[in-house]
Amino acid sequence: MSNLLIASRNKDKAHELVALLGDLPVAMRTLHDVEGVPEIVEDAETLEGNAIKKATVAFERTGLPSVADDTGLEVGYLQGAPGVYSSRYAGPGASYADNVRKLIGALKGVPPRRRNARFRCVMAFVSNGGVLEVVEGSCPGTILEAPRGSGGFGYDPVFLPDGHRQTFAEMDLATKNGLSHRARAALAMRPVLVRYFSGIR
Repeated sequence: MSNLLIASRNKDKAHELVALLGDLPVAMRTLHDVEGVPEIVEDAETLEGNAIKKATVAFERTGLPSVADDTGLEVGYLQGAPGVYSSRYAGPGASYADNVRKLIGALKGVPPRRRNARFRCVMAFVSNGGVLEVVEGSCPGTILEAPRGSGGFGYDPVFLPDGHRQTFAEMDLATKNGLSHRARAALAMRPVLVRYFSGIR
């Protein structure tokens, strides 16, 4: 069976991606399953740049077809911040809770109508021939004044997707994976992977 490498050491993200793509006729592996891939510094100025870099390094070091994503939370009131810096919004080594606290503080006193935001996920697929595809998915919503829910990860406890009454952190994984930014990016990537692994280039 062919292998597909999920180029991430973030166990939460990898878990979601394996759930989203796990029904493909390939063996799913993550960076925890392979050796020889160094820590990849996400120093690009765009989500696309980081996704491509991670997938490229993973493929070059392992020879395995690799998928990587980079995700950012873009808040309208903050002119799109934290964006590409979402995972380190509160500084290097920041925890999920640290980032959420900083975001809540940055929006203190901002009324609900001005707390619009969206999650963006850019996903890249790299194999023989270099970058074979880059896709994107997004999910609009609102940032709450306080966290709700104990599931999910990252900013999920304060992100209320449009048209829903539960935050991502209050949803079970199947529900979140039916509408999230990462789910939409994976849906766009799926036919690319199907063609690749079926031998159609």
